[in-house]
Amino acid sequence: MIKNILFDLDDTLLDFRLAERIALTKTLKHMGIEPRDEILARYSELNSSQWKLLEQGLLTRSEVKIRRYELLFDEIGVNSDPVAATAYYENLLGVGHYFIDGAEELLKLLCKDYALYIVSNGTAPVQKSRIESAKIGRYFKGIFISQLIGFDKPSIEFFNYCFSKIPKFREDETIIVGDSLTSDIKGGINARIRSVWFNPRGVENTIDILPDYEINKLADLVPLINNI
Repeated sequence: MIKNILFDLDDTLLDFRLAERIALTKTLKHMGIEPRDEILARYSELNSSQWKLLEQGLLTRSEVKIRRYELLFDEIGVNSDPVAATAYYENLLGVGHYFIDGAEELLKLLCKDYALYIVSNGTAPVQKSRIESAKIGRYFKGIFISQLIGFDKPSIEFFNYCFSKIPKFREDETIIVGDSLTSDIKGGINARIRSVWFNPRGVENTIDILPDYEINKLADLVPLINNI
């Protein structure tokens, strides 16, 4: 029987892709760069690849935040300050929120019967601001942000810290829900808890990280958990 549900935040509960696009568009304009679609798409690719290097322990969080802009500016041939771009972007990213379809309704329902927790690799000030803006903190028994803990998903150290803060924690009573195979699902495997891959776009899994379950809509999580 499941008692604890760990939720990733970005692109699981809150639409990070949309927030990223809006914040990046404004940042590029501020830096005097035309935010063409191909530039926005390339930034997203670079950003994702840098965070994966963080998950592997190959980059620090500070290096990720600056390096994505360094790489982008180098590719498009502009002489802009990546540090200034990062600061402007993060300030915008923490403003407002955009729910994944069905997320708020799901949290309202699940919090009545389960202990909910956020587990995020995002930057602490940004995540705190977005959680506050969305007014979802009330649904959770705990919010675990890797920058504050000192370890990142999918490391076992991150999850051991989280588990130490969950009353009467048991592995077989806990599940993680997230959109990232390399962060959330790999983390669940490392931590020996069951995992649910939230895959709304129906992306093919081409790597050797296998979730216990897969859903395409958040609404599908309720009947799934009820039957575990």
